[in-house]
Amino acid sequence: MTETILTNATLVLENETRNGTIAFNDQGITAIDFSRSSLPSAIDVDGDYVAPGIVEMHTDNMEKHFVPRPGVFWPNGLAAALAHDAQIASSGITTVYDSICAGSIYGQKDYRREIFPKVIQAVEEGVSTGAFRVDHHIHIRCELTGDELVDDVAPFADNPLVRLISLMDHTPGQRQWRNLDHLKRYNLGSGEKSPEQHEEDVAIRMEIGPANMQKNWPIIVEMFGSRSIPIATHDDTTEDDVEAGVRSGAVISEFPTTVVAAEAAKRRGLATIMGAPNVVRGGSHSGGVSAAELAKLGLLDGLSSDYVPASLLQAVLKLHSDYAIPFADAMAKVTWKVADMVGLQDRGRLAPGKRADILHFKAVGPTPIVRSLWSNGKRAF
Repeated sequence: MTETILTNATLVLENETRNGTIAFNDQGITAIDFSRSSLPSAIDVDGDYVAPGIVEMHTDNMEKHFVPRPGVFWPNGLAAALAHDAQIASSGITTVYDSICAGSIYGQKDYRREIFPKVIQAVEEGVSTGAFRVDHHIHIRCELTGDELVDDVAPFADNPLVRLISLMDHTPGQRQWRNLDHLKRYNLGSGEKSPEQHEEDVAIRMEIGPANMQKNWPIIVEMFGSRSIPIATHDDTTEDDVEAGVRSGAVISEFPTTVVAAEAAKRRGLATIMGAPNVVRGGSHSGGVSAAELAKLGLLDGLSSDYVPASLLQAVLKLHSDYAIPFADAMAKVTWKVADMVGLQDRGRLAPGKRADILHFKAVGPTPIVRSLWSNGKRAF
């Protein structure tokens, strides 16, 4: 087996950064040394960062490739998935949980319901054929307000690629959209709804959503909890939201919208995930709490790219430069801390014996440049 050696590297370890050398192959990381290698085969990376590959547990990016414009459905599912995979790899991500939305109050009218099984099929095909550059898992985002949610997800309840679920309630006036003005600005700004369609949308969702949520929540929890799949809550806003998640066995609070919810999650032992775009942009696009504020308060465990894969490394650099978070701590929020919360103990750290998911990058001011990437010891980018 071929061994890769990177030397004169700034190694991003679990709790510190140190200059040194790392060696790895397709069996894992074989050695770490805090000196410069003189072996002819060693690659001098000129002081660049060498870190664990990023672990991404929630990205909506796959869906964009299946529906690149409103009403445009890409006919080749595997090709769409491969375009997504390439973008993921170029962002430094070696493990990705493709988050696929299930459940809609519109039923047949919602494109997400139409593409849901097609996206899962494409991920299955990419994994089974070895076509992907990086490691793919499936995260089903369960919109609990959806009429056909249970029927749509039931065929995939035992799918081994489904490794995470989240419990979502996007009823207007609740959680993420507790402020109806923010929802209106979002809907109209996307260009997908006219003012009249927006008002109709809100009225229908407020009428149908709560009853469906109450009905679907326990069914989904039982369906996936029986497989011991990690459960995440979504957009927790109050202590009651967090408590509902705890009662259902949730271990992650995704995108808490208030400091109150993040504090409650920490007290109750839930890991918190916030969006990296929130860090990069300096705030939430929907009126929620600033991710950087949670980081300063010690309430932020990990980051998700949400809708911009490249935002993860940008957020790491910004947390370090603008908020004085030590570099290793900032990097941990996209590597080992996320790996731990989703139960992947074999990756996320630069340590002998760990899976050889290796990211080599440099920083030009606030901009990260991915130079190379290895997934399970094989060059991916």
